[in-house]
Amino acid sequence: MTDAYIYDAIRTPRGKGRKDGALHEVTSARLSAVVLNALKDRNGLDGHAVEDVIWGNVTQIGEQGGCLARTAVLASDLDESIPGVSINRFCASGMEAVNMAAAQVRGGSGQAYIAGGVEMMGRVPMGSDGAAIAVDPSIAMKTYFVPQGISADLIATEYGFSRDDADAFAVESQKRAAQAWEEGRFDGSVIPVRDINGLTILAHDEYMRPGTDMQSLGALNPSFKDMGETMPGFDRIAMMKYPHLERIRHIHHAGNSSGIVDGAAGILVASREWGEARGLKPRARIRATAKIGTDPTIMLTGPVPVTEKILRESGMEINDIDLFEVNEAFASVVLRFMQAFDIDPARLNPNGGAIAMGHPLGATGAMILGILLDEMERTDRETGLATLCIASGMGAATILERV
Repeated sequence: MTDAYIYDAIRTPRGKGRKDGALHEVTSARLSAVVLNALKDRNGLDGHAVEDVIWGNVTQIGEQGGCLARTAVLASDLDESIPGVSINRFCASGMEAVNMAAAQVRGGSGQAYIAGGVEMMGRVPMGSDGAAIAVDPSIAMKTYFVPQGISADLIATEYGFSRDDADAFAVESQKRAAQAWEEGRFDGSVIPVRDINGLTILAHDEYMRPGTDMQSLGALNPSFKDMGETMPGFDRIAMMKYPHLERIRHIHHAGNSSGIVDGAAGILVASREWGEARGLKPRARIRATAKIGTDPTIMLTGPVPVTEKILRESGMEINDIDLFEVNEAFASVVLRFMQAFDIDPARLNPNGGAIAMGHPLGATGAMILGILLDEMERTDRETGLATLCIASGMGAATILERV
């Protein structure tokens, strides 16, 4: 079987997902084209050099609908002979795009792919595409559906994490992200977004709040308490599934949850033979990939069982992994991962995460793979694992091995 390698990984800066965000006037197709063009130019590729573009985006409606991947190809400098396919595995869409590309290369269905994703959350609001699990009573009742924020608070309650635990983790995420930017750790991977006149629109993650401390976070009200305790009473629904809990402690708020942002990321995945023919050196081998389904009520615990699965299937143990990237959808998600595997916090998200820099849904999975690879190279580590929790109760993971 042919091995699949990563040759390049880039991302845009993350802009605030609001009308006053720096990227608000940039369309999803155009931001995607920025990434596609950068991968083409940085690696000296012909416009027809890859087999396909696999592109994740979660809210597939409006400008992000109609197979955005193909639209992005046509908006870019890639040849029109390159097709495109849009995929949606919620928050792991960008990672799933990369994992699918790796599987295609391994299976011999083309030697090279561009994979990644985009989400313009300020232009295409999260949830605007609808979701049967939330709005169809026959499914919602069967699955004990609750919104993700309730699930995050349910994790905190079930596994014993306090408001101070979550806030301290958030403060550290901000501190690490600020240090990463100050030390130029993202310089080789973050590409500036420019307007049609070549003027820079955004070159730095815009969402960050490096001055965040425990006192400022302590002043914030819990974001999900009202929806949990008042009509429709999502706390009661969750406790029907988890009857041993007396109540749900609401510890999450805007400061210890992931930020709503705009952004895109792309990864060049190909065989060694393809790279050698073009004089390109691979940076890492995609050693293993995995996905799993989990309880849809607590919903966000997927990183733990999918990590157990990927380690089992690859014949590895947790101590074989040097570095970890776990998407910071909510603080409790990452706290639970560290608790489950007794991981040294210094080995996990050393450059901060989505609490500090934001979570552009369809792009984040590709972003954290690139950030993980950069950090493996910077610190001369050999193996890394990236994983995300996923809406409706799923998890995805990828193990990278440096070449």
